[in-house]
Amino acid sequence: MDNLIEVLARELGCSETHVSNVVTLIDEGATIPFIARYRKELHGSMDDQLLRDLADRLQYLRNLAQRKDEVKNSIENQGKLTSELSAAIDAAATLAEVEDLYRPYKQKRRTRATMAKEKGLEPLALLYFEQGGSCPDPEGAAAAFIDPEKGVETVEDAIQGACDIIAEMISDDAQVRKELKALYRKRANLVSKAAEKEPADSVYRLYYDFNAPISRVQGHQVLAINRGEKEELLKVAVELDSETARIAIRRMVVPNRAAMSVVRAAADDAYDRLLHPSLEREMRTELTDTASEGAIHNFALNLRPLLMQPPVKGKVTMGLDPGYRMGCKVAVVDGTGKVLDTAVVYPTHGNRQKEDAIHRLSQLIAKHKVVHIAIGNGTASRETEQMTVELIRRVGGGVSYAIVNEAGASVYSASKLAAEEFPEYDVNLRSAVSIARRLQDPLAELVKIDPKAIGVGQYQHDMPQARLSQTLDGVVEDCVNGVGVDLNTASAPLLTRVSGLNGTTAKNIVKYREENGEFTSRKQILKVPKLGPKAFEQCAGFLRVPESKSVLDNTGVHPESYAAAERLLSLCGYSLSDVKAGGIADLKQRAEALGLDKLASDCGVGAPTLADIIKELMKPGRDPREDLPQPILRTDVLEMKDLKPGMELQGTVRNVIDFGVFVDIGVHQDGLVHISRICDRFIKHPSEVLSVGDVVTVWVVEVDEKKKRIGLTMKKP
Repeated sequence: MDNLIEVLARELGCSETHVSNVVTLIDEGATIPFIARYRKELHGSMDDQLLRDLADRLQYLRNLAQRKDEVKNSIENQGKLTSELSAAIDAAATLAEVEDLYRPYKQKRRTRATMAKEKGLEPLALLYFEQGGSCPDPEGAAAAFIDPEKGVETVEDAIQGACDIIAEMISDDAQVRKELKALYRKRANLVSKAAEKEPADSVYRLYYDFNAPISRVQGHQVLAINRGEKEELLKVAVELDSETARIAIRRMVVPNRAAMSVVRAAADDAYDRLLHPSLEREMRTELTDTASEGAIHNFALNLRPLLMQPPVKGKVTMGLDPGYRMGCKVAVVDGTGKVLDTAVVYPTHGNRQKEDAIHRLSQLIAKHKVVHIAIGNGTASRETEQMTVELIRRVGGGVSYAIVNEAGASVYSASKLAAEEFPEYDVNLRSAVSIARRLQDPLAELVKIDPKAIGVGQYQHDMPQARLSQTLDGVVEDCVNGVGVDLNTASAPLLTRVSGLNGTTAKNIVKYREENGEFTSRKQILKVPKLGPKAFEQCAGFLRVPESKSVLDNTGVHPESYAAAERLLSLCGYSLSDVKAGGIADLKQRAEALGLDKLASDCGVGAPTLADIIKELMKPGRDPREDLPQPILRTDVLEMKDLKPGMELQGTVRNVIDFGVFVDIGVHQDGLVHISRICDRFIKHPSEVLSVGDVVTVWVVEVDEKKKRIGLTMKKP
């Protein structure tokens, strides 16, 4: 364990004490959000992402240690474990290195080498190989192994069998593989060609004749090539000058210049038949793993700001789920998301139906005093948006609309969860409800959907699904706990994402609430079945109870620090009633005047915890999303034909990918800002300066109505 802590501390640039504390907390069952928020003194205020990196690396190193033990035990059982080999396995830094060391001792399927060994040719192979290829009489040595009964009828048969054994020995040599891998990473190229002689135009046309060093190929290129190969439109290879590789192998395994041709031939055969195909697969896997990690990281970067978009709360909202054949589904929800009314209209079925739709929606707006309209961005969205603008004019204004990303809405509406939540509505109307709620509170609604279905990444279906789910679930968990959850209004799916809770305890909380009325304190959740002291410790600080008599129950202050909070207020001349009345604006200044370190000591907490308590007391019930750019609400619509080069527009970043960002400028079709047009300085990735949900000013560069492409720039012309 000590060595593991040392490795983690070195890799993450943290102190061994802090790392050891985090490992202990994880092993005790503490969640990352809880550790990040309420154990800052123990880990030196690491952020959520660093803690997750530590947890991931901890798991990898533990798996590595376990695999090392398994490999050593296996080799020892064969009676072949030496002190040198044991030390080499212990020193291996990756699972791949361990597997390379284990390779010669693995149980193999029948190969040319195993068949040659069955014929009794291993001593001949060792004679050739151990003499460095300088055996004075190779044919004479081979003659002694002729045995027609075993299938060795000639000298040539014996030499060939020995060569097969030597080739496999070279291929299994860990040092040979290590040095060749380094050579491949430095000098090999990834090459793709069109699978057909005369290929049709496709999205893979850029890769019909592609050749790039694997050290410089981009992640999105690797993933695109992989998909093209899977769809049988591309043929892909890793290419390295074969003579360069052969020379490198000879230097390692045949140092004697006078080496006979037998061993040289075996070395060349080892490369052509065994090493190159194996290393080509490994390089492809390595490229794919790196590209996948990059894409997963990019997906996570996009998901976080999407979930953290500011809510448009407290207003009656109409959700429109556009469609052609099945019409436009309509749902009106109140300020808390409760469904007030539903309808289906057909604005795309002709002028009469469009007029009927406007009339029906006007009635709903007047009846329920609708303030905002949320329109899904899927099929028929453009026509629905145009109808909505006309609708707003007809009702005399006072209503605004926003285009809402409806990715995953259909997945949710057809789910068991949606059926339980809205048993009285059909699948299509559930989507309209979800769209309306996405505008009101994106986080509370999007947690009901598998993060992979939200669609703010690239090639997400090609990723290792377990790893993708783990990463995205971590993002959702961090966002939910960072905002906090109202214990009396949160749905079971939202509560499930709270630190320390699971599907069972979340459902039990909702059931208890339905049977006993709203919660009046945090401590009351200890009465919920299957929610014990450990779960309470982990979840309590992230739950909000606005109805509680104690204002602290509506803050991010953990119950374990209530006494410290009250002591702080007393020392600064305040009380809890002052917090409730919002009259402690200068709490921070008073605390600083008393000395934060001394105050922390007097309150019995660390300085980081004291700082968090002060922040929470100054804004009880605060939603951190309120500080972010508000979504753009529109009352008019642009069409693509209205766009002209040089036109200045405001838009919302919808997706951040490797080569740029897509921006919603209100014309149904998102425009692309290429990475070279984002800012005047060089950036490696758009995420360095932009996030999903950012409101930006852009200028139109080019418009291609036929291909539905809009080119934008963020650099003022």
